[in-house]
Amino acid sequence: MKVAICDYGAGNTRSVEIAFARLGARFTDDVAAADLAVLPGVGSAASAMEGLRRRRLDETLRERVESGRPVLGICLGLQLALDESEEDGGVACLGLLPGRSVRLREGRIPRMGWAPVDSLGDFYFAHSYAADTTCATATSEGVVAVAQRGSFTGVQFHPEKSGPAGARFLESLCLSLV
Repeated sequence: MKVAICDYGAGNTRSVEIAFARLGARFTDDVAAADLAVLPGVGSAASAMEGLRRRRLDETLRERVESGRPVLGICLGLQLALDESEEDGGVACLGLLPGRSVRLREGRIPRMGWAPVDSLGDFYFAHSYAADTTCATATSEGVVAVAQRGSFTGVQFHPEKSGPAGARFLESLCLSLV
């Protein structure tokens, strides 16, 4: 499987690459032609969207999803897939999923550490914003943990940092694409 990790100038690209390499993935810089495009996430919505626009990855990701080609968004990558984010004073995002990214207002902020995701197991989280979307398919402590629409899957947790549970999640995702 050829995986393209979207490099927008920030993000956890190296740890994501290592996690997919363990599954036997090969890598390409061609986001449009890859079997799977991964939008990793670390940083802020405004700078990430600017990096995506500057590299024209925003349009490439929209075209992939419109044509039914799979995209995985991780943490900020899930939030960037929404219509907008309230982070940085409000940011227009990719519009791959309906909804918006909102600042967490309860519990520990930032929300960091291990937490259960419905029946999927425990995963590692590190975030201060979360998805508010009708496309949620799994939650963790009342927060959207997984959201899906069409060929886009987004996770708020970091599967690449979530040990065996994260590896199983990525492997299951890859197997579903074969």
